[in-house]
Amino acid sequence: MERLNKYLASCGVCSRRDADELIAQGKVTVNGKKALMGMQITEGDRILVGGKPVKGKNEKVVFAYYKPVGVVCTERDKFADKKITDMVKFPVRVTYAGRLDKDSEGLLLLTNDGDLIQGMMRGNAGHEKEYLVKVNREIDGEFLEHMRKGVYLEELKQTTRPCKIEKIGKYTFAIILTQGVNRQIRRMCAALGMQVKALKRVRVVNIELADLKPGEYRQIQGDKLRALYNICLKNKGLRE
Repeated sequence: MERLNKYLASCGVCSRRDADELIAQGKVTVNGKKALMGMQITEGDRILVGGKPVKGKNEKVVFAYYKPVGVVCTERDKFADKKITDMVKFPVRVTYAGRLDKDSEGLLLLTNDGDLIQGMMRGNAGHEKEYLVKVNREIDGEFLEHMRKGVYLEELKQTTRPCKIEKIGKYTFAIILTQGVNRQIRRMCAALGMQVKALKRVRVVNIELADLKPGEYRQIQGDKLRALYNICLKNKGLRE
């Protein structure tokens, strides 16, 4: 027997957290009946998500994808103009680990391994994500120091974690974050009187965007893949 949310994650449908949301919304059925939170399933159970049957477990894969500006990180918003699932046809069903907003571009990791997604998304894990950012005003030392120490976000009533930041041009900087606040860089800059004009994610943990072009993807394999798993799943403490 296996927990339903874990099974859905292992099939690449979504993360365990998203699976719990789908179950709570009544969108998952097991053998014709609405699924219950925390329920166990067995081999041979017929599982549907949104009325569509769930295919069995696949070989675990991880893809690095260059999300273009304008593409939305969603799988279920029918009103979104450009969804990842519409733009790229991956060889297996995958979901993303960590979003990028519509106006941002760069590296997204997509996988059918729910445990890896959960390991990457844990808020206290401190996994690094690196970005290149262009703002509307000249960058000075005071701005860099405020960003480095952490910025208080009034709307969220919280201060961001200290981060690494480096000026690389008159209006551009590189920044490495270790948390996943929604639209964090844009919020931080706005709190300091800056407006983000362009934002590109170039690294997630040990995986780099490298020479990918917008809309392209590559499969992560070998030493890079092993290192990603070692970093994200060691001492994982994942809920079973």
